[in-house]
Amino acid sequence: MVVVCIALAASGITERLDLAALDLEFRLLRRWLPRPAPREVAVVGIDEQSIAALPEPIALWHPHLARFLDQMRQAQPAAVGIDLTLPERSYDTVLPGADMRLTRSIAQARHAYPLVLALTVGPDRMTRDVHRPFLAAAGAEGAELAVFPLDADNAVRRSEARSFAGLLARRLGAEPKSGLIDFSRGTPFRYAYFHEVLGWDAERLQREFRGKPVLLGTVLPYTDEHRVPVRLSASDVEGTRAPGVTLHAQVLSNLLGEGLIRPVSNWLVALAGAAAAALLLAPAAALLAIPLAFGAALALLANGWYFPFAAFAAAALVPVAVHFGERLAERRRLRASFRGYVSPGVMQEILAGRIQPGLSGVRRFVCVMFADIRGYTSRAQEMRPEEVIRFLNRYFERVVALVHARGGTVVSIMGDGVMVVFGNPKPLDNPCREAFETAQEMLAFVTELSASLVAEKAAPIDIGIGLNAGEALCGHVGSSERHEYSAIGDVTNVASRLQSLTKEQGYRILVSAEVAKFLQQNGLKPLGALAIRGHAPVEAFGYDEVKR
Repeated sequence: MVVVCIALAASGITERLDLAALDLEFRLLRRWLPRPAPREVAVVGIDEQSIAALPEPIALWHPHLARFLDQMRQAQPAAVGIDLTLPERSYDTVLPGADMRLTRSIAQARHAYPLVLALTVGPDRMTRDVHRPFLAAAGAEGAELAVFPLDADNAVRRSEARSFAGLLARRLGAEPKSGLIDFSRGTPFRYAYFHEVLGWDAERLQREFRGKPVLLGTVLPYTDEHRVPVRLSASDVEGTRAPGVTLHAQVLSNLLGEGLIRPVSNWLVALAGAAAAALLLAPAAALLAIPLAFGAALALLANGWYFPFAAFAAAALVPVAVHFGERLAERRRLRASFRGYVSPGVMQEILAGRIQPGLSGVRRFVCVMFADIRGYTSRAQEMRPEEVIRFLNRYFERVVALVHARGGTVVSIMGDGVMVVFGNPKPLDNPCREAFETAQEMLAFVTELSASLVAEKAAPIDIGIGLNAGEALCGHVGSSERHEYSAIGDVTNVASRLQSLTKEQGYRILVSAEVAKFLQQNGLKPLGALAIRGHAPVEAFGYDEVKR
């Protein structure tokens, strides 16, 4: 178990399952154990209304950004982060004096409060340039990359120590470390919109932003959006995607509190697996360990630690898989070993545990067939043992297949005779009809076989079949060490006696009146009550008279 846990946790095989489990844990904690954000972070969003309210293209918003930075000096925030892609070059030829105005506001802002500008990367994955005066005005620690690492499913769940939010946290006295973003804390962010904030007076600005970190960024559809596990914005209905600025706000809130979530070591996962292995003596215990481990993972996550639940669950399921694999292999071995010794219906009942030695059996209405090759004894005397075996196998190969095709159960093969039960263990709507039609098919086969034997210069064969129906006790018969499936009762004895009378009566098939009443067969000839040795006379019917 230890090796399995380490291998699964380190290999990444269960990574996507772990991520899905983590998302579920975040949602459960956020719903059932809501906790406030460690530090309130204000988000000023640039939405579609802001774009419509300000006539210039966003690349020429230098005056509006400068005004915002000036307003923040009145608001007295804890820090300000500008999560916007600032221009790479000067636009003074288009908007004279705009560069100087924004540069001056950035410089003044950095002396009034901690200010961090966002950097981004281009298609070549290299850091995009920003107009040098803007960066110079922000100072040596005034800009940092605002990008997130993506997980295997292209969602954002992690943040690096060196990041846009990390630099803001450091400027506010925290020491950021890499880890998982804690999406379980806080409530969805409510934005203050950029075009509205530009019109606020000093009193309103202080009421909304004083003492808080403030982030400015776009909250536009399909612009700088990222897949996230939970709904981060109050204005987002579905919650499957979040603007980058909102993610930075969540990270910054984490960093200013207890920090990001730290993953437990693979060794701890392995030790948990080893501890569980001591309890996994039965598959049920392994299955019980999984919900317990999920509960432990939830508790750890609520306290800032991430436990890769899927790796543990997969390891815990190993003994279950091994157990059921062994059982399946055992069933296959049993089926392969006994396929030729019992009929399919009996095999299914044995594997299902419904036929066991020592049980008293069950009473069922069945139709019992006895079939025997006529003149077999004298025929066998003229054949070598090997020839006898080949002949019987040739005969029974087809006979047994005909019986099984109609749901019958071959109870025993005794030399050239066979005993068959219809109606148990496989239930049949009309056991008598299935038995009689099987007998007819057996006669047709014997006709074919006889023709082949004649062509091979051998004597043809003939058979006699007796059928009787009634209640029998069906189940294992014998000792605990040696037993076989059978049907016990008067119905069996009468069927055997009827088969013995077929030659005397001159018919290949004899059926009792109990069988005949379930058949719609005009070919049956009433024979009256036949004397049966050791039994009261039995009314019988003959089928397929032997021509003398």
